[in-house]
Amino acid sequence: MQITIEKVKDEELKPLYTDAAQLGFGKVFTDHMFTMVYRKGQGWVEPKITKYKPFEIDPAAVVLHYSQEIFEGLKAYAAEDGRILLFRPEKNAERMYHSAERICMAPLPVEYFLEGVKTLVNMEKRWIPKAPGTSLYIRPTLVGLGSALGVHPADEYLFYVILSPVSAYFKEGFKPISLYVEDVYIRAAVGGVGNAKTGGNYAASLLAGAKAQEKGFSQVLWLDAKERKYVEEVGAMNMFFVFGDTLVTPSLSGSILPGITRASVLELAEYLGYRAEERMISIDEVIAGAKDGTLTEAFGTGTAAVISPVGSLFYKGENYEINNFQVGPITQKLYDKLVGIQYGREEDPFGWVQEIGRF
Repeated sequence: MQITIEKVKDEELKPLYTDAAQLGFGKVFTDHMFTMVYRKGQGWVEPKITKYKPFEIDPAAVVLHYSQEIFEGLKAYAAEDGRILLFRPEKNAERMYHSAERICMAPLPVEYFLEGVKTLVNMEKRWIPKAPGTSLYIRPTLVGLGSALGVHPADEYLFYVILSPVSAYFKEGFKPISLYVEDVYIRAAVGGVGNAKTGGNYAASLLAGAKAQEKGFSQVLWLDAKERKYVEEVGAMNMFFVFGDTLVTPSLSGSILPGITRASVLELAEYLGYRAEERMISIDEVIAGAKDGTLTEAFGTGTAAVISPVGSLFYKGENYEINNFQVGPITQKLYDKLVGIQYGREEDPFGWVQEIGRF
């Protein structure tokens, strides 16, 4: 596609953040953004890179009333040898395509997604931080527009990509976090939209998440909607439990987001010689393992956090520590290997990393 580029004047460019500690996560944004629109009868048109700025949309836009909205999250990494790397971006493009189909939106072709992301990241490469543990977070988003009320899919859609230099997702960094096991509220149900990356899933998690944080917990661990018995996922991560040398993660039942980091950890674990299982796992099995020590480690996986060790679970008024609230050896090994691949420091036997440019 032919992308129109409207570059911000040099004197109007934002100052870079030189201190990685000031970045936080998703608080600082780069100078430019990518946009493209879909119109019924025309298809996908008008790919542009313009100044990062507010949108003007009609008050009757479908996204504001009927929540036709999906998004993705991936990162660009600065390798020590000057390469700019993306980690499995085609998987994000494919997942966004499937999310769009589930929310009855016009799917964006994978090649448009990839070209828009790569072109924008290369244009904004000065923003890719180089301090340890930092990266450039990429947020592609698709929303329904229009100017008529009534429950219906939109006739017009806006796809856009914004970029944010980030440090660690959790303030703890790569240290164990505490999770609150929610057994009243639910996030998603089988047959719903839990396996699509849509904003409504996250809106449904906010109340329980706020209550958990008030009590001092980092995130909520969700149980299944039907029985409140089986572990599903954390608000921003898929979940793994380690029993000896076996990793167990909840199977994709239709209410769990098919995480790209999750899939990568499953492949990486087997490559490193660990057993990996995808199956239903009850919270009772997890708690029993924490009590008798057979549950030796637990961690979450996601693009934002990569791998986050879990040191304790709070369930029905009781706190259960895992591995004495320490990072376990398997969690550490998986983290080191995966992050090493993402930053180009380790051999990539899977072909996951794509070089898209150089500094």
